[in-house]
Amino acid sequence: MPDEEDLEIEESAAPHALWSGAITFGLLSLPVDLFPASRTHALPLKLVDKEHHLLARRYFCPAHERFLPRDEIVRGYEIEKDEFVIVTDQELESIAPEKSRTIDLRKFVNAAEIGPLYFKRSYFLTPGQGGARAYRLLAETMERSKRAGVATFVMRGKEYLVALLSEKGILRADTLRFEDEIRSVEEVGLSFAGSAPASRVAEFRRAVGALEADDLDLRELEDSYTEHLRELIERKLERGIDVEQPPEPEESEGGEGEIIDLMEVLKRRLRPEAAEPAPAAERTSRRPSERAAGKASGRKRAGAKRAERRGAERAAEERTSAQEAGESGALEQLSRDDLYEKAKALRVPGRSRMDKEQLIEALREARR
Repeated sequence: MPDEEDLEIEESAAPHALWSGAITFGLLSLPVDLFPASRTHALPLKLVDKEHHLLARRYFCPAHERFLPRDEIVRGYEIEKDEFVIVTDQELESIAPEKSRTIDLRKFVNAAEIGPLYFKRSYFLTPGQGGARAYRLLAETMERSKRAGVATFVMRGKEYLVALLSEKGILRADTLRFEDEIRSVEEVGLSFAGSAPASRVAEFRRAVGALEADDLDLRELEDSYTEHLRELIERKLERGIDVEQPPEPEESEGGEGEIIDLMEVLKRRLRPEAAEPAPAAERTSRRPSERAAGKASGRKRAGAKRAERRGAERAAEERTSAQEAGESGALEQLSRDDLYEKAKALRVPGRSRMDKEQLIEALREARR
């Protein structure tokens, strides 16, 4: 077992705890902190438009054809098509579990009894202030007895079911799925009768034996997709292809400022473990000329596309204005459906509930 000093966490090297509290069972209380046991190395790809503007997520109402602000959005449980039971934020708060700083241990069970389907996500439990000795005693007791603790705790307004496990003197909390979240084999159509022929079993046993290994090298479990994506991005950076930059700042009158190499900045974000960048003069000297040419060409193409789009929008606006001028005196002769289509094109609010006279008045108002 590790010494008490080995269990201390250096604040400068560790991430922030997600939750702090205590494990309680019987008359015992053990202060602990909760840390995520896993992390992701996936490269975040954000959504942008064709001119490389970052997109924002908004909620759109198709009935009224407009975007809704947050204060007009409520939650509802759909009981039938387009029929909902509305639940308010106040009602959700009233049934939320009471805030707590304890992991309430209900029972200890044989760890092998908890099937792998029940496990969701793992967290490390580290001893809180003054709790290292009790932490070590609980971890060793559970590991020797091969027991897992079944407990509940509340984090961020939600109650979790967890299994407390001990491995090599370290306590881990694994969140569990509830019973009704697990599908049975019958639900997915798995039903086999009888046993397989012994000759075929022996054949498969030989095939399995050919790939058997005494140990699992976890370094073989690589995320090849993320690695290939990183390589693709780095190749584009090297060649200056599809690299969108913000406008270059104007130089100050007092002298030349430090040159910032965008490629080096992005490379450091893609590979945080990379070494510190070389001085600015050295980076500038090794910057390939084709990268600058590629960036200039990309900016020129983007500018041409924007000019073409603005021209098309102006032409469309002129056609719409001419059409509306010719129809301004003939709205009364149109059917209600035709009037609705015109109101839709002008984004007149509330048009789906208007009769013909109201649509005419709304169209006249929208054109003023």
